[in-house]
Amino acid sequence: MKVDSLGNVYGTGPAGIWVFSADGKHLGTIKPPEQPANCGWGDDGKTLYITARTSVYRLKLAVAGEKPLYQ
Repeated sequence: MKVDSLGNVYGTGPAGIWVFSADGKHLGTIKPPEQPANCGWGDDGKTLYITARTSVYRLKLAVAGEKPLYQ
């Protein structure tokens, strides 16, 4: 699971990456061509990388990911 700078949570689930608001409302599902295994922020902080069985997908988003505390 990953969190963006607005507090939205991104997690892998059935049929894609499920996105929930900080208060638990389902905002939508990102549906890549195959079942995702994991996701993470990269590049400029607004790029979500999605790993799957045979591929890695890159998706530019309007909101930046939250920076980990350990950096």
